[in-house]
Amino acid sequence: MRPDCTLVVIGGGIVGLATARKLLEVRPGLRLQVLEKDAEVACQQTGHNSGVIHSGLYYRPGSLKARLCGEGREALYDYCRRREIPFERCGKLVVALDAEEVQRLEALQRRGEANGLEGLQWLDKAGLKRYEPHVAGISGLWVPQTGVVDYRRVAAALAEDIEAAGGEVVTGCRVGRIRPAGDGFFLETSRGRRRCRYLVNCAGLQSDLVARRAGLDPAVRIVPFRGEYYHLGERGAGLVRHLIYPVPNPDLPFLGVHFTRGIDGRVEAGPNAVLAFKREGYRRCDVSPIDLLQTLSYPGFWKMAAGFWRIGIAECHRSLSRQAFLADLQRLLPDLNAADLRDWGSGVRAQAVDRHGTLVDDFVIASAPGMIHVLNAPSPAATAALAIAGEIVRRAQEEFGL
Repeated sequence: MRPDCTLVVIGGGIVGLATARKLLEVRPGLRLQVLEKDAEVACQQTGHNSGVIHSGLYYRPGSLKARLCGEGREALYDYCRRREIPFERCGKLVVALDAEEVQRLEALQRRGEANGLEGLQWLDKAGLKRYEPHVAGISGLWVPQTGVVDYRRVAAALAEDIEAAGGEVVTGCRVGRIRPAGDGFFLETSRGRRRCRYLVNCAGLQSDLVARRAGLDPAVRIVPFRGEYYHLGERGAGLVRHLIYPVPNPDLPFLGVHFTRGIDGRVEAGPNAVLAFKREGYRRCDVSPIDLLQTLSYPGFWKMAAGFWRIGIAECHRSLSRQAFLADLQRLLPDLNAADLRDWGSGVRAQAVDRHGTLVDDFVIASAPGMIHVLNAPSPAATAALAIAGEIVRRAQEEFGL
């Protein structure tokens, strides 16, 4: 294994792997290493992803999310076909429960059309029942572009592509201190010191910490939110044909509890959104004093909490009360009952919060001499990963001369 290389990508999630693959595609022979701290790739957000291939319905027209989600969605479908990775373009239903939600859903339809989505169908109550016989609601929007896939399989295929192109994926390699070294950088890692010319930070939940180790003072801090969900038993799963979503709260970047039929046929119900006490805290009992102190000592967190404390209390109640969780699910599927809620699981969202307490909605990609840092890439980053990679490579070509 070569100790030095031209470019290091930190992070072996789907965004880091897609970026490394794209770099090797545009620069064959590039001496490139992906450094992943875990024993395998895709162990964090990618490996805990719900598997949804997002349409691009929700995002502000002209934003990075809107553009890259649309481009990335179609690139992902094409990649899965070429690599023979199972996927399903199954579509989803967004359901309005009252007159206020109907108005918000109409605005959402206009936003989707502005983002280039074709074939959106407005449904009345009878139309809802044709797609989902057990759903409640007075109106709905059918979104045919949505799909499902196993993102761990996508990540594994990307890693294979990197190795086949002459790059290296180095697992079990945690990056510590990063310091300038002439026209490049020295990286202190758990597998020894490495020197590289250029650096791309795709570290997800650790991205702001990596940026600080590299000498930057990013304007955002990652605050981890755990999203908890249940799997439905056989009877409950039989109530769901496609993907069923509520009309989202426009003040929040979270989509609300919903139903996802995965590529394996299992149906997930959720998630909620509660503060995680550890950046990689997938269980309620996971606590890192260091991670928690970093969150609680950040002024932006308290400004954010001041604006959303009522929602935060409701989310915590739903986390601790199976009955409260069920009650929210029953707003969409009244026939669901407590016996239908089976195995519990969760993911963690790396949500950037700025110093003013704003939940940063768009992707954030920042540059510094010799470095590119992806500082906010929550959902739909998995969907958009191939397009995010293209954006990073474009910037690398402009700024590094690659």
